[in-house]
Amino acid sequence: MTSGPAFLGYARADGTVGTRNHVLVVPTVICSAVVAERIAAAIAPVGAALPHLAGCGQIGPDLTVTHETLAAYARHPNVGAVIVVALGCEQVVAQQIADAARHAGRPAHIVSIQGEGGTLRATARGIEIARELAASLDSVERSWCPASSLVLSVKCGGSDYTSGLASNPAVGRLADTLVDLGGAVVLGEIAEIMGAEHLLAARASTPATGAQLLRVISRVEAEAMALGVDIRGTQPSPGNIRGGLTTIEEKSLGATHKAGERTRLEDVVGYAAPIAKRGLTVMDTPGLDVESVTGMVGGGAQIVVFTTGLGTPTGNPIAPVIKVTGNSRTAQTMADNIDVDVSGILTTGESFDVAARRLFTEMLEVASGRPTAAERLGHREFAIYRRNPTI
Repeated sequence: MTSGPAFLGYARADGTVGTRNHVLVVPTVICSAVVAERIAAAIAPVGAALPHLAGCGQIGPDLTVTHETLAAYARHPNVGAVIVVALGCEQVVAQQIADAARHAGRPAHIVSIQGEGGTLRATARGIEIARELAASLDSVERSWCPASSLVLSVKCGGSDYTSGLASNPAVGRLADTLVDLGGAVVLGEIAEIMGAEHLLAARASTPATGAQLLRVISRVEAEAMALGVDIRGTQPSPGNIRGGLTTIEEKSLGATHKAGERTRLEDVVGYAAPIAKRGLTVMDTPGLDVESVTGMVGGGAQIVVFTTGLGTPTGNPIAPVIKVTGNSRTAQTMADNIDVDVSGILTTGESFDVAARRLFTEMLEVASGRPTAAERLGHREFAIYRRNPTI
């Protein structure tokens, strides 16, 4: 057993560590999504599919992002084996996805719907392969791995006033603890850093890193302005307004607490790009929950801690998503969806540090295999960030 905090994970040949051991079924294009989902369902719960709307009719950066995101999931440490389901005439190249998995030491197979002769034959062939892969993964045992091997994604959604006052600061202290141990934390949602970007930039390890964050913020704001929308001083989410957050700045000042209170900003990366540095990384993702989580997991996060004041059920196909609320009413009314209730920070005087210790324990237990509420309920949402028109 390792010294210090540890969890029972899957040590991979490429040096990474997984918290889950999925057979990942990757459709290259929307046309092969149904077959991929049927293959994955045949080996539930170990099977995980990535149904998406992309893969064809894309141009430039969007096609690149689709390729890179699917390849990132194929080599993810939470994946033990891969089946790529192609149609046969799409833009996304199945071989590139399979090669990404193989280069990371994962067995990978390709099933072509056109090559097999249609939906029924392709599904039958895929299920045959999937059952063989699932049987081989069933013999793989967990081993003790240091907490420092974790990449933690921190996210908020369905936020209200309790998010910035309770759950986000508690998660921030969890982030500080993990980084102190040598781990990594990734924060996305660029639009929800806006108005507080100077606070994160001031914690950058180098001036260049801080400047890169400010450039990304400026680009997102310029893109909104080009559409005739000035998002500063406003709040585009009705739920946030109902929860007491009337401007994007109010949301951002609470949201950035998830990045820790003292952890330094080490890197700023593109969507689903590898998280290569210990410490805090900011990823260029939208605020939309599913697209944001999809990107951060693609970057290598093996576990997600997701705060919600109003309550939201979002999960992920391959990474466990731990739901945390600081709202006592939501903890009761949406108990099925909530893993950790930290509303005592506001109601009974629980300290941030005590709440963070509970979150740390929860994180290690989930990393060791305990299902989250989202996993038990079958929430496996997946969506790739798209910014260009479809042709």
